[in-house]
Amino acid sequence: MGIHKYFQSLSDLEGIYRCPGVFKYQEHSVASHSFKVATIVQFLATVEEQNGQTVDWKTVYEKAINHDYSELFTGDIKTPVKYALPKLRELFSQVEGSMTQEYLNKEFPQQFRQVYEGRFKEGKDRSLEGKLLAVADKIDLLYEAYGEIQKGNPEPLFFQIYKEALTSIIQFKHLASVHYFITVILKEMIEEEFTTHTRIKNITEQLLSEKNAPSSPE
Repeated sequence: MGIHKYFQSLSDLEGIYRCPGVFKYQEHSVASHSFKVATIVQFLATVEEQNGQTVDWKTVYEKAINHDYSELFTGDIKTPVKYALPKLRELFSQVEGSMTQEYLNKEFPQQFRQVYEGRFKEGKDRSLEGKLLAVADKIDLLYEAYGEIQKGNPEPLFFQIYKEALTSIIQFKHLASVHYFITVILKEMIEEEFTTHTRIKNITEQLLSEKNAPSSPE
């Protein structure tokens, strides 16, 4: 029992790949996803801070770095199943929470256990930092799907993932950082030219119209 096992397990996250069960041109590990989410949430929090919000930076980074550690115990859910049965994701979340707690009780020394219980718990809460984590997680998912579409992946599931991710992001459009993402970054994305450009642009514009997204800044 000890932190040695925890440090050793970090390498295992490099071997757990996201979106299993479907053909991909580029694999993304849980470890790389956590890094990308931390980088994205850093930018989102910067935008919020520049717009007058008070950001707890320690919480931002702790949430981002640890948000998918529990997948060490279950792996990522097979992608077609995940999107066919949304309730299954809730059940997996409960299982992950239980297994994480068991892992902490078994491997972590008592003096660190309470701290890491907080770090490993679900980070997507109602706090500003929790909302930014939820958005950053979906932005990385959006880019993973976008990258496969851009490479010409014929799997229609990636259009579904793109649509689901963008729909979730738009729900946070009241945040200054999400307004910036929608009106600046997303606009740059859909203006890129590639084979499936028209379909991505149509999906994006339809969702933004349906959700009454904010207009572009002057």
